[in-house]
Amino acid sequence: MTLQGLKNDKESTVIVGLLAAVSLIIPICNLLFPVDSMFHFSAYTVSLIGKYLTFALLALSLDLVWGYCGILALGQGAFFALGGYAMGMYLMRQIGSRGVYGDPVLPDFMVFLNWKELPWYWFGFDHFWFAMMMVVAVPGLLAYIFGWLAFRSRVTGVYLSIMTQALTYALMLAFFRNEMGFGGNNGLTDFKDILGFNLQSEAVRAILLMCSGGVLIAAFVGCRWLVNTKMGRVVTALRDQESRVRFLGYRVEMFKLWIFVCSAMLAGIAGALYVPQVGIINPSEFSPLNSLEIVMWVAVGGRGTLYGAILGAILVNFSKTVLTGLLPEIWLFTLGAMFILVTVLMPDGLAGLWLRVRRTQSSK
Repeated sequence: MTLQGLKNDKESTVIVGLLAAVSLIIPICNLLFPVDSMFHFSAYTVSLIGKYLTFALLALSLDLVWGYCGILALGQGAFFALGGYAMGMYLMRQIGSRGVYGDPVLPDFMVFLNWKELPWYWFGFDHFWFAMMMVVAVPGLLAYIFGWLAFRSRVTGVYLSIMTQALTYALMLAFFRNEMGFGGNNGLTDFKDILGFNLQSEAVRAILLMCSGGVLIAAFVGCRWLVNTKMGRVVTALRDQESRVRFLGYRVEMFKLWIFVCSAMLAGIAGALYVPQVGIINPSEFSPLNSLEIVMWVAVGGRGTLYGAILGAILVNFSKTVLTGLLPEIWLFTLGAMFILVTVLMPDGLAGLWLRVRRTQSSK
């Protein structure tokens, strides 16, 4: 899709405009207006909105592979967590001698566990550029290996979904072990700064929100372009008629692998943006329940639209924030009811409902 094509897509144009406005207005109001001003947004609000934007990017990555390729990946949280751990390792290396134990090389949890030297797989994470490479390389490589084995064996449908969930669960169990060298149950936390700037400062939090919004907009525009290319249209055809596409001579497994790896790398980037804004990454991010929740975001928003995934992620997480404060005892039941109602009454999600309303109005 060209920029002109994006302009002709009203929903996409509105989403890009709203994301750009949020990414600029909220940080600027936080920095320019005093605390007692009605236009001021607190540091908590800035961090919360930034977290929502990273979740929207994560939902976008799932919609790319599920909504357009028909692969219900129940392990998207694993790629998100791996990207988060890559960023967390960089942030831990930046602490240096400012840790509790004052070791200039080893993170505090390694000193506590009597590690004598830094594991080889931690080398290079004292450099930002290396960490950013790992943010996309590690999830991408894992997705490539897993996808190559699964797709060439023609594993599809519910079996593939179960395998992706099993992969996530296996990684969660592995990262819970102290022997892995990733902080065990506590994970990585107590971050001090990023690129030499204090992570607790409001300016850095505002910049992180802007970065999250900017990356989300770029990813959304990139995905819109991607699904409208020839390769993207073949992928969409796979979702609807895989056997016919295979009969026409296309190497189906390569197209699936290509979109699966792209989706994993986007999820890794979302994880890397998430960690400095929440201040922690631990094995609970690998939980299969988290991956199921991502599916709910996309289903509520409407899969196969991209902008629906963004809306669903923001709406569900905002509802979660409100309900955990107002109705902490029943918020899980409320979210479950929301998911069931949307699935039964609006199988195409909120985006599908909006498109039906538009078609009805245009036909009058």
